[in-house]
Amino acid sequence: MTRGAGRAAPVADARLVVQAWVGTRLVMVVVAVWVMLAEHRAVGDVLGNWDVAHYLGIAENGYAEPNSIAFFPGWPLLVRLASLTGLPALWAGVLLALAASGVAAAALHRLAGAPAAIAWLLAPTAVFTLVPYTESLFCAAAFWAWERATAKQWGAAAVLAALAASVRVSGLFLIAALAVLALTQAGSSRERGRRLLWLALPVSVVAAYVGYLFSVTGRWTAWFDAQASGWARGFAWPWDSLRHTLEVLEPGAYADHPEWQWVFLAELVSMAVGLLVTAICLVQRRWAEATWVGLQVLAFATSYWFMSVNRAVLLWFPLWMLLGRLAESRRRLPTWRAVLIGLAVAGALVVQAVWSWLFFTGRWAS
Repeated sequence: MTRGAGRAAPVADARLVVQAWVGTRLVMVVVAVWVMLAEHRAVGDVLGNWDVAHYLGIAENGYAEPNSIAFFPGWPLLVRLASLTGLPALWAGVLLALAASGVAAAALHRLAGAPAAIAWLLAPTAVFTLVPYTESLFCAAAFWAWERATAKQWGAAAVLAALAASVRVSGLFLIAALAVLALTQAGSSRERGRRLLWLALPVSVVAAYVGYLFSVTGRWTAWFDAQASGWARGFAWPWDSLRHTLEVLEPGAYADHPEWQWVFLAELVSMAVGLLVTAICLVQRRWAEATWVGLQVLAFATSYWFMSVNRAVLLWFPLWMLLGRLAESRRRLPTWRAVLIGLAVAGALVVQAVWSWLFFTGRWAS
């Protein structure tokens, strides 16, 4: 292989990722425009559903609502700073989410190649990386934190993990997984100790928010209490959590919200995927990756019901790396495999469009 050909392959891979990013964002934008035209909805009614209203409310008014403390401050603060340029908060959030989704895809490209990044961009719930939710920014920070940590650049990894920890509670699981990586990565005991010390930075971010909540509420459990009272995310044993989820699937349950049944069915599938990815990582002795996914699965399994797991799948970079390895090939693909991958991509885009429609029309979308 010539030097020119060697450089051409990475460039072509990067181009594929960019094309996938543009194509998937375009699919979601087309669905949004179609909903606005077909149902005579304003852009704010399409892009501003569900938790977007909470994030924008915090960005504009602070923690004015009691249960709004369930949302970590990093994302609303960034949206507020971006809106100082004169952009409406909604559009500032959309542009930030779009940019961060590209940064997250670039991290996956660095970690595992173009197929992994493209698989993530094709995720069913990718609409949450277009609207002003935390998924894009968190994935961008967490994925690059992992990339830097695997490259043994722990200072940069700690800064990125601190950013992720300011955005959502999933930062706690990221810190735990990075701690496992710090301990299992090759090096001396002193080097392992230095890696762990770097993680004091993201830990301090979480501690600062917990301390702030205690100062204004007088309760160390203020965040958990807000989750329980606002979103029924109180503690439950796994068998009770499963039972509550299955109850939603019973005939006649929530008849006024028919989409709930298949969205909650997808939650069960996502939980099964999480368990499978954790098991594969354990078999492969990838202890840190198993910690990252496994802790999240455990957290969802001990909530009142399996809720928002479909969105959390976006955070599971080991899943997208595994899917990427299934799709990649150093040789020319046989026809049957190329057709199969093409059908999978087409099916993923259809599911992504349907999930976007759910969100844009204000229906339950996990």
